[in-house]
Amino acid sequence: MIDITEVEVGKSYACKFRVETLLDTFGRPAPNLSDTPIQGSGEYEGIGILMQRDMDQRLVRLQDEKSKKEFVCSFDDIWDVDEVEWTDAESD
Repeated sequence: MIDITEVEVGKSYACKFRVETLLDTFGRPAPNLSDTPIQGSGEYEGIGILMQRDMDQRLVRLQDEKSKKEFVCSFDDIWDVDEVEWTDAESD
């Protein structure tokens, strides 16, 4: 795994993260496209693609792979940072 302070500009990275957000009754980030009611605020964990890093404030902006929602997380709330290897789904 890679330390978030050592990621290289121009390369793609993903990480596991946790964030406090509104959740539906199935524990998914709300609101979403389903008609499932919002349960309330809670902790959500996911895997996200790093989109931006702020070294001064120690924050990252990432896109959750499951919900496609963007979240801002502290360096303390991300782990298992690793380089992303993109593949063409049609060629698999």
